[in-house]
Amino acid sequence: MTEFFPGLGTIHLLSNSRSRSISAENPDGSKGGGAKELADPATASSDLGQGWKVRPCLTLAPNTTTTLAEIVGPGTLAHIWMTVRETAYRSCLLRFYWDGEETPSVEVPLGDFFCCGHGMRCKVNSLPIAVNPNGGFNSYWPMPFRKSARITIENQWMEEMTGFFYQIDYQLANEIPDNAGYFHAQWRRENPVRMRGEYTILEGVRGNGRYAGVYMAWAQLSTGWWGEGEIKFYIDGDKEFPTICGTGTEDYFGGAWCFGDTYSTPFLGYPLWHKAEGEVPKHGMYRWHIMDPICFQSDLRVTMQDLGWWPNKKFQPNTDDVSSVAYWYQAEPHGVFPAMLPLEARFPR
Repeated sequence: MTEFFPGLGTIHLLSNSRSRSISAENPDGSKGGGAKELADPATASSDLGQGWKVRPCLTLAPNTTTTLAEIVGPGTLAHIWMTVRETAYRSCLLRFYWDGEETPSVEVPLGDFFCCGHGMRCKVNSLPIAVNPNGGFNSYWPMPFRKSARITIENQWMEEMTGFFYQIDYQLANEIPDNAGYFHAQWRRENPVRMRGEYTILEGVRGNGRYAGVYMAWAQLSTGWWGEGEIKFYIDGDKEFPTICGTGTEDYFGGAWCFGDTYSTPFLGYPLWHKAEGEVPKHGMYRWHIMDPICFQSDLRVTMQDLGWWPNKKFQPNTDDVSSVAYWYQAEPHGVFPAMLPLEARFPR
């Protein structure tokens, strides 16, 4: 277990795993395969030549899918770093495929995967996700695979994306523990929320697994306080009533009394509150179930209420613009993901 899921408590233990890294300078992660690009006379490296900073990034052509990594396992992705301009945050889609599967286990707009929704950047200081100035995206979710891993990025923007930088760090070893689940992430958006304020974060999950957390990007289309809604986890056959029920939106994300200020902590945070002239208020929140796991044996559905107040101090279901990324681990195969919204339906209005 320690070879694939290291931490501070096990960093002193020696291992038979082999460390590898994929970037534009070593696109297949091969041993001794880095910094081989020949310098072009028209580039900034022309005076230094091979072995220097010749190919640090990619240009993503418009309306194309680029394969960032193809890895033969067994192994575990340990760290992913990326940076690109903000236009890409909702127009570029990340997809991860494990063990040769035909449909991705991860399908998320680039920015939302790293807790930067609304096509906007904010700083995040959490355990599995960190966003640092000036748009340095980092993921430390462990992602084991037994046969293979493939990561792609699709640029659906009408223009090329220049200056796409990335680094994918991983370990190869002899086997993956039998009880290691596969990492999944799924993006959804409702604009506006219907069904009397009941927003679906995740549904259709079948099998044995563990819910790892959620990021929510919330554009407030209703006046007044918007965060009275309760989180609900319907676990292993729950129908009308959930097994786990929260007490309010800000409560679930670890805040209190209408938040009052932004914050970013290892397991939960409210890193974004944004209100510009002529725009609706925008909020960003994350909650990681690392120390308080949500385990399920057969199925899982997760919802969040979009709830505010009437002027007469009665609760009122809202119709805000809400999007989310659910993160979880499970045994394969996974269920069918909802169809990804087209580009124009993913951008803020």
